[in-house]
Amino acid sequence: MNNVVEEINQLQIAAETETSVAQRSIAIIGLGYVGLPLAIEFGKHYNVMGFDINQERIAELSEGHDRTKEADMEELLEAMRLKQKSGKSGKGLSFSFNREELKDYDTFIVTVPTPIDQFKAPDLKPLLKASEMIGAALKPGDIVIYESTVYPGCTEEDCVPVLERVSGLKLNKDFFVGYSPERINPGDKINTLTKIKKVTSGSTPEIATVVDDLYSSIIKAGTHKAPSIKVAEASKAIENAQRDVNISFVNELALIFDKIGIDTNDVIEAAGTKWNFLKYKPGLVGGHCIGVDPYYLAHKAESLGYHPQVILSGRRVNDTMGQFVANKVVKLMIEKDHKIKGSKALILGITFKENCPDVRNTRVVDIYHELEQFGLDVDIYDPWANEEAVYHEYGVDIIKQLSNSVVYDAIIVAVAHQEFLELDYKKIIRNNGVIFDTKACLNRDLVDARL
Repeated sequence: MNNVVEEINQLQIAAETETSVAQRSIAIIGLGYVGLPLAIEFGKHYNVMGFDINQERIAELSEGHDRTKEADMEELLEAMRLKQKSGKSGKGLSFSFNREELKDYDTFIVTVPTPIDQFKAPDLKPLLKASEMIGAALKPGDIVIYESTVYPGCTEEDCVPVLERVSGLKLNKDFFVGYSPERINPGDKINTLTKIKKVTSGSTPEIATVVDDLYSSIIKAGTHKAPSIKVAEASKAIENAQRDVNISFVNELALIFDKIGIDTNDVIEAAGTKWNFLKYKPGLVGGHCIGVDPYYLAHKAESLGYHPQVILSGRRVNDTMGQFVANKVVKLMIEKDHKIKGSKALILGITFKENCPDVRNTRVVDIYHELEQFGLDVDIYDPWANEEAVYHEYGVDIIKQLSNSVVYDAIIVAVAHQEFLELDYKKIIRNNGVIFDTKACLNRDLVDARL
């Protein structure tokens, strides 16, 4: 009899959850490059609270400022105004760092970072801490949706036990979970959140539909409902692992073609005349996705007794590119009779990609450290990066403005910021100085070599 009652209660909770999508109140946990755009978009249609444990971040967002430069500021302010007009439980967007306020919401979307540690193993601490915090606020009928990149199985095997332990509730009996991998492309103002198809999933078929309906209400490009949470998790991991392997292939070609004495980009342009050739470009592979996600997939594979060959070989190649660039620059300087120790070098850019302030897992620091080991005096100039963030993450000082009185023996274009395309290089390089272009973004007549 008790089992029948429990089954009826479970079906009732599921039915109530399924039929109340339009009335759901949403708390977005983590307001970085992923969470903030999501909070703004959901805030146009739902009662949304953007939550972050960083009180400074909450203060700046409440005043209408965004250090990531990812948000559309007018849309941010409009979502906040909508909340002010509709009241506490109405549509719109508010911000908070008060954990008690999470109890007022029934849908939690987790967008916290999932980095790797110094041993290149998954670091789940932010994800598990967020799960503990949500567990303390969890109520029957609530849904927890994870967007943070993880390995297949992480949501159900690592996060759900934390939710159950802290809340005292049971999955698919009292509460439900979903997984919808983030697809934010930092700095991209064309392929924005609503224009990128979204993969969705849920812990039951019914909840999968609820999660899919929720995202369908804001994603103009549509959604793809995966058959399970593990499939959705794996889809995100292989998206970036595929790109990583492809870039590692052309990076290895760059190493080979350098020895041959031909330009890699010339070869790619020639090969690209065939319709089915994919024109990946060589370069530094950093950031929070491509340079990290393959390690999550490899970690899962190794836990099951399989040592991945292709994925990790690609990682090894890509992780050596900063060292290659630095060594190539020093060789070019020697060819021009430079005394290496004490020479001044300028690295242009430290963010992991162009026209974006994101410095997470940037591989530009590899060039910096290698040049310093050769004895060069190295400056890094980046008008986009935050000085405090760079120093906190890497212990490196950057300059925010070039001096008219300083000229350099070597310049490395590491990031293709728009500002660097418009620089007058003749004013900041010595007559016999070396310019190396890792992005192949400058006029070829100007540079000594490029990746």
